[in-house]
Amino acid sequence: MTGSLEEQIKELEDEIRNTSYNKATSKHIGRVKAKIARLKDDAVTRAMHSAGGTDGFSVKKSGDATVVLVGFPSVGKSTLLNTLTGTHSAVASYSFTTTTVVPGAMEHRGAKIQILDIPGLIAGAAMGKGRGKEVISVVRGADLILILVDVFNEKHLDVLLRELYDAGIRANCKKPDITIKKTSYGGVRVSAVGELTLEDDEIRAILSEQKMMNADVLIRGGASQDDLIDAMLGSRIYVPAFVAVNKVDLVEKSTYREIEEDLTERFSEPPVMISAQTGYHMDELKDAIFDHLGFMRVYMKPQGGEADLEEPLIIFRNSTVEDVSRKLHKDFVERFRYARVWGKSAKHQGQRVGLNHRLADGDLLSIIIRH
Repeated sequence: MTGSLEEQIKELEDEIRNTSYNKATSKHIGRVKAKIARLKDDAVTRAMHSAGGTDGFSVKKSGDATVVLVGFPSVGKSTLLNTLTGTHSAVASYSFTTTTVVPGAMEHRGAKIQILDIPGLIAGAAMGKGRGKEVISVVRGADLILILVDVFNEKHLDVLLRELYDAGIRANCKKPDITIKKTSYGGVRVSAVGELTLEDDEIRAILSEQKMMNADVLIRGGASQDDLIDAMLGSRIYVPAFVAVNKVDLVEKSTYREIEEDLTERFSEPPVMISAQTGYHMDELKDAIFDHLGFMRVYMKPQGGEADLEEPLIIFRNSTVEDVSRKLHKDFVERFRYARVWGKSAKHQGQRVGLNHRLADGDLLSIIIRH
């Protein structure tokens, strides 16, 4: 196969498009898919390495979580950052105003959240076009992606999702429960927990693209060819994301509703309809950021002291007492004796618990350590 990387990928994608999927062709399609994924992955990896340390794109994470604003040029990311955080990011009515990453800090419901305004994505960004390689490297390090489109270009959503996918970013996807362990002999041995929808020949064909001729594969809960390819490459980032539509103040209410319904159907979740310029629905957007990050609040009570009900500790849902202990101080786990919990997670108020106790939003927690 000759030609540029883009031409090679297009040729392979055309081959899949022109091949009917059935039991007889599934092995071939799986191998071609794996080849495409490997080519894209190699391109993204090279682009990330070449972007390392680029001035203006190396941003230290701060606060309880980092949210990155992803969108095409001129959708209003800089205006939104300014409105949410008070940070001054250059704003103009022409494309590519933002040429570096501009960080801002937003405080909401007790959480300190870092918001990053990045240069607008363009088609081909995942392959390094424009400032794509630098932008993608920042997106891959985020805790949440806020995908911003505007009322005049809501169809950009599909292109943005494709660019993220091509860059190995799986927005709102659950990580496949697949374990692949290379071995020195024995061929490819497959075992499964639950129904296995892939044929052994498909699995071997896909693994052969990474020259994995000997491996133990364990699949839990079923898997598609794409799931297996993602697990094989091991470079995928799984991150929550949601959509906001900007400039809704510039269209009629009927158009507003049509866009809202269309994106709800395509993204399987209602977008947040906003105007960064006027501040419309900014509180709703802040709530959406907090909720999509999976935050919850825990209030701390020092031993023998009064509970601090003014400033909660922000942690992620499903966190344990051990997670809180580590966040408070690196030595707390080693010096831990027990904890007491008041709130939804407690069987009774003031319950004595250990490090593995899973907390709930709004709990009051007292940690007792050895001195």
